Amino acid sequence: MPAFRQVGEKQLPNPVLCMAWSPKRDLIALANTTGELLLHRLASFHRVWSLPPSEYTGKEITALAWRPDGKILAFSLGDTKQVVLCGVEKAEILHVFPVQSPVTCMHWMEVMEESSVLSSFYNSEDESKLFLPKLPTLPKSYSTTSKIFSEEKSDEIMNLLGEVRLNILVVGGDDGFVELYAYGMYKIATLTGVSGRCRSLSLSSDLKSLSVITEVRSADNNPELCYIQLDTGLLSDCLPEVTRMARKFTHISTLLQYLHLSLTCMCEAWEDILMQMDLRLTKFVQEKNTSTQVQDEFLELLLWGQSSPELQALLMNQLTVKGLKKLGHSIESSYSSIQKLVISHLQSGSEALLYHLSEVKGMSLWKQKFEPLGLDAVAIEGAITAVGSFSLKANELLQVIDKSMKNFKAFFRWLYVGKNKTMLRMCEEHVPPELNKMTQKDIAFVADFLSEHFSENEELFDRKGKYFNVERVGQYLKDEDEDLVSPPNTKGNQWLKFLQESTHLKESPLLFPSYPQKSLHFVKRMMENVIEQCLQKPAEVIGKSVKQVVFLPLYTVPESSENTPRLFELPSLWNDKKAKMHYVVFCMPEISPCKLYLLRRGTDPNRHIPNSVVSVDLSHHLDNADDDSAAAQSHYVYSCLDARFYDDEMLTVVLQGAEEDNSRRVLAQIPLASTLSCETEFNWEPNLRLDQQNSAIPCQGLVLGNQWRELESMKAQFVAVNGIRKVACVLSANLRHIRVFEMDVEDEDEEGADSQNTSADQEGLETTMTSQGQGEESVEAEGEAGEHGGDGFQKTEEHLESEEALELS
Repeated sequence: MPAFRQVGEKQLPNPVLCMAWSPKRDLIALANTTGELLLHRLASFHRVWSLPPSEYTGKEITALAWRPDGKILAFSLGDTKQVVLCGVEKAEILHVFPVQSPVTCMHWMEVMEESSVLSSFYNSEDESKLFLPKLPTLPKSYSTTSKIFSEEKSDEIMNLLGEVRLNILVVGGDDGFVELYAYGMYKIATLTGVSGRCRSLSLSSDLKSLSVITEVRSADNNPELCYIQLDTGLLSDCLPEVTRMARKFTHISTLLQYLHLSLTCMCEAWEDILMQMDLRLTKFVQEKNTSTQVQDEFLELLLWGQSSPELQALLMNQLTVKGLKKLGHSIESSYSSIQKLVISHLQSGSEALLYHLSEVKGMSLWKQKFEPLGLDAVAIEGAITAVGSFSLKANELLQVIDKSMKNFKAFFRWLYVGKNKTMLRMCEEHVPPELNKMTQKDIAFVADFLSEHFSENEELFDRKGKYFNVERVGQYLKDEDEDLVSPPNTKGNQWLKFLQESTHLKESPLLFPSYPQKSLHFVKRMMENVIEQCLQKPAEVIGKSVKQVVFLPLYTVPESSENTPRLFELPSLWNDKKAKMHYVVFCMPEISPCKLYLLRRGTDPNRHIPNSVVSVDLSHHLDNADDDSAAAQSHYVYSCLDARFYDDEMLTVVLQGAEEDNSRRVLAQIPLASTLSCETEFNWEPNLRLDQQNSAIPCQGLVLGNQWRELESMKAQFVAVNGIRKVACVLSANLRHIRVFEMDVEDEDEEGADSQNTSADQEGLETTMTSQGQGEESVEAEGEAGEHGGDGFQKTEEHLESEEALELS
């Protein structure tokens, strides 16, 4: 009777480079050689969605990691040196951040430690909602970022925060590159002193240590794998403070992205048609033959209704009635949209940013708690000032928009009237009285508009040879370092005059600088740089506190494995949260091909662990079964192709028959209890690699019982497992053939299991169906079934099956 039930099998068109099961649901993410990211579900291995490669993000996926709640999937790109956070629900890219070195491995863990301080923080974390309004939703579509942020919404951006409990994304790369990102967004530590290329990472759930497998070059220039344990005691000792600081900085990082997207929407609300007036006036200045200034030309038309032949040609040929109406409508529509975005998005986001930065400043003043983490009150004060300057610039833009809308409306109305008067006079016809109905207020608006805009522009045009600039809003939205072409006129501003005359207020830190010569984009970039510098210091301080406490050279890498995808190669790391231990499982095929090795270290570097290194002899195994066919398996000799930790008590392995039986493949579960029951202690010689001490390593026999299944018609090579969901995915040596198994169900129980699942209760689970191409499905809204053991597994599987039935119907 075969163990494990096969629930899906598929031949894929492109080789798979990475695969990772969701920690909460029956979903598996795959990345292939084309740079495509795929999400499949357990039931029949149906594809849920696919994310094609992008020039913006990259095309060479090097690693995958799921956020512990299963709602966000992180993947790294080697060609662009970026890490991308993707929403699982709709395959939307929510956040992208650059890294210094191409990422080779990632691990996303969740802190499991509890304390009264943390509990009170978890309960009070949402206090900001009592003081701050909810950020409004961003517009659904805008062209510049549609490649990566199509139909993005503020709610989805803010969902990047996830749960309050601290989780950390650990990324590793070449040349000892290791960084830690709280909540997958805020860089909380940059580690130094790690040698070699990172192959695997595991940060303990108590934050006491980080295990790293690195590849270095030995004395004879061969690849050598080493185990390194780093002491991260500062994170563990200051867990409440680290959690609070990281949560605040993650809020800040999310708000910066929200402001960036809001400003992008504003830039796209400003249309190129608004430049038509400037272009036509520029051409008019260049072609006119008179020495009369443009301002005088228009003032004559305003006061006496007289115009030069050049101005008449401009009114007759360039500024048509239809064109004026269209231009006036575009300006009003565009300015109104920008004005709403400034008021509802920029100002709301800036207020929230000031709130969280002020709380961080308060934290930094509690030096006993937060100074060891690198919080600098002076740097945070600089960040608050930068946000204040950004708010002032946004308010300045509002004033410019309000004034421009009034002036343009009066100017275009007068221009329309003046154009009709000119046409009637040229035809020697009577001017109707309705065209003379210009109020004194309208005339004053137009006169001020001409006086302020046209005189300055003519001087600017004569001095710099630049274009005629009447439209004043667009210059605030340009991402340039140059000063504004037409900065606001501050003459007669009583407040600025008072500040200049006051020696006490002129340099007061209580007042935010306004940068009147700079654009909104420039001030935003300056704010982002100041905040980034403010966020960097804790990462540097925490990174320097991390020290290497263990360095164990394991074995040399066989040259035959150089072409194997690195992400599938052993060693494999695991953190036993209950026992507070790091596990490493690996093979040494050149030394002893029929053995599997297990290394254990305590998460506390000072804790002694007995039986720190043991091996499992795969040359024979002792079956507990009574039937002859099972007992016959004791004659087989195996070597291990791949091994992954199923849970704290079980190891899942792919075994290959040795010598003449090498075509045989077996998927098996090895209980760790029997492996670790060895009483012989291994004494590690510090000057030797582990493979050089192989004969002294205690060895145990292999015990499988009935927890194995032969993989027929498949050259199985690699496996990915999830003990919480009780599933496994086996990949062939050519990286294209996949089989999926439920590990706690036997094949003959398939009919009963199906009927049981069909009758399971679906209440509490939601279904969200979106079309993403034929044969693809959306991921349903996240339920909490995965947290409740067998019942949750049953409900989720039954829900997925109901999706499949709906799709087929």
